[in-house]
Amino acid sequence: MQGDDVDAIVAAWSRERPDLDVQPLEVLSRLTRLARHLDHARAEAFDTHDLDGWEFDVLAALRRAGEPFALSPGQLATQTMVTSGTMTNRVDRLTERGLVARSPDPHDRRGVRVQLTDQGLFAIDGAFTDLLKREHTLLEALDVTERRELAQLLRRLMEEFRTQ
Repeated sequence: MQGDDVDAIVAAWSRERPDLDVQPLEVLSRLTRLARHLDHARAEAFDTHDLDGWEFDVLAALRRAGEPFALSPGQLATQTMVTSGTMTNRVDRLTERGLVARSPDPHDRRGVRVQLTDQGLFAIDGAFTDLLKREHTLLEALDVTERRELAQLLRRLMEEFRTQ
């Protein structure tokens, strides 16, 4: 197998700082570079459907909720890891674009539900389909078994952050 840019970086650091164990670069520098490629692919998929990344995140959270594709603003904030103030602004902007609508919460007279509109459902389904095509392309070098193994290894690495 031919070396890549990370191999050159690791070799240079090993030469310049033989006193340090630079082995983490072998994995984490590649993850960083892959993340940049993924960010680019995601941005292209979202742009094709006239969505920003944050818009995709909110619409995707609503879509994953299942029929009737509605959540409270608090649930959306939690799922997209933003503050309630940020979510209020985002829902306002998505409402202006006709992608979501607010309605009273049928289970809480003081509550509000945010729901996908037909236009929002069309946008998220198209963007998600396009995103998956691009992500499949990014993973073409690995067979199904290797993808599962990689997912398991990454899951193990993520466990440390679950408690933080």
